[in-house]
Amino acid sequence: MPSDLMGYDRAITLFSPDGRLLQVEYARKTVSQGSAALAVVGKDSLVFVADKRLPEVEKLIVPESIEKIFKIDEFVGTAISGMIADGRALIEKAQVEAQQHRVTYNEPADMLLLIKKISADMQAFTQYGGARPYGVSVLFGGIRNDKPVLFMLEPSGIFFQYKAVAIGEGSPAINKSLEESYKGDMDTDALIKVAIKAMKTGGIKLHPDRFEIAVINASGFRRLGKEEISEYL
Repeated sequence: MPSDLMGYDRAITLFSPDGRLLQVEYARKTVSQGSAALAVVGKDSLVFVADKRLPEVEKLIVPESIEKIFKIDEFVGTAISGMIADGRALIEKAQVEAQQHRVTYNEPADMLLLIKKISADMQAFTQYGGARPYGVSVLFGGIRNDKPVLFMLEPSGIFFQYKAVAIGEGSPAINKSLEESYKGDMDTDALIKVAIKAMKTGGIKLHPDRFEIAVINASGFRRLGKEEISEYL
């Protein structure tokens, strides 16, 4: 680190002289080292694909015990990359928020409201002393106004809407592959094939134990079984 920045990364509330919050940048670096996850939006569905990156030294791990894709509500799901424990904390907040909305108003929670709630929590941890930013990025996807939509939240709390995006290790190469292959009118089958091709471009080993795939459409959230994943691979 340049000498003029030394000390400005000791507390989250300190800006460096050039206007940077170094702890937030460190959190982004953590995300880039996490296993890859992506989501793609088609004409009537959305597909999540995540790499579990099973540690080769832990041969006794049960692959199903590692989760990177989570169901928030009937028509909302997420995928995470970075520090999984941080991601689980945010996922639980989103699930509770969705349940409370359903109980209070007798209707599913609007996905954008959930995203704004979680992004506010993430942003708060970039300005309060005694805490650190969440070391995780979150892909929020689902059905909104009868159309599949996708958002990506960064550790800083900012979020953007995407047609397709990857996060985590190898994401630059994966995103480049998506830019070349993605088309907005693809069906679910084509989305999964494009997503797996992009993951392969990112240098990820194609093995059914490593992959987690979920689909959200008008019928709701569905997680693909190992046999279905094997057929696509």
